[in-house]
Amino acid sequence: MSGDSIIWLDGVEVSSLPLPDRGLDFGDGLFETLLLRGGKPLFSQLHFARLQRGLHALSFPNCLAGVEQLLERASASIAVRQWEWCALRITVTRGAGPRGYAPPTDAVPRVIIMATPLGSAANEPADAAALGLAAIRWPSQPALAGLKHLNRLEQVLAAQECRSCGFDEAVMLDQTGSVVSVTAGNLFLVTAGTLLTPRLEVCGISGTRRELIMHRWAPALGLDVREGTIGIDQLTAADEVFYSNSLVGLRPVASFLERHWRCHDVCAALYLKYRDELA
Repeated sequence: MSGDSIIWLDGVEVSSLPLPDRGLDFGDGLFETLLLRGGKPLFSQLHFARLQRGLHALSFPNCLAGVEQLLERASASIAVRQWEWCALRITVTRGAGPRGYAPPTDAVPRVIIMATPLGSAANEPADAAALGLAAIRWPSQPALAGLKHLNRLEQVLAAQECRSCGFDEAVMLDQTGSVVSVTAGNLFLVTAGTLLTPRLEVCGISGTRRELIMHRWAPALGLDVREGTIGIDQLTAADEVFYSNSLVGLRPVASFLERHWRCHDVCAALYLKYRDELA
């Protein structure tokens, strides 16, 4: 445990975790990162919907109701601490099991919840980001595309490279060289008044804010939204670029490779829609 973070294991506050655990052994599990305000989880139903898809894809016992109850208990504890803004991660592993890849038939999932207070207001827009290009690429696996499973080594390496090069974020490509995302967020391009975002049928994570942008906030502004295959040339030719995730909401992009952007009007308008729902 680090700093002011609190960790609960199946609802009990702990400072260590039991072994063995298939989440550590094989990455056999899922996670969600939620933003809380005053102890209240924001957009939790979208997170639970994605978690449910992941539980089904990995053939986990249906434990969603139990996860929701544990989140309620953790949220109440956070509210007592009077943390205005908090990042909360829910990790669900398949729990203990015998040696070997094959999962136990009687698996008992473990739920690990970690809450960390945020040092700044999460309803204030972030400065425009400088993006690099990650050398490592997303692996192709349609069976797991869109989900937040525990195997995130490509993003770990991309984030490490990004930090060493002094960028705020890094663009990640798929195995064919098409744009997928940044290391911790979904990318959006504005081209001729249309909002474009990469398709995620083969790899990538289908973010909760991505869903809100596509199906709620962009339509409210009269913006046409399309998914498609996006190349680097298309990205650098865009009129505006931004990315989204559960903690920053939306963040404009200032630069990528040799291209620079000063106009962030669409991102700013969408951010106002986002901030309205944080109240």
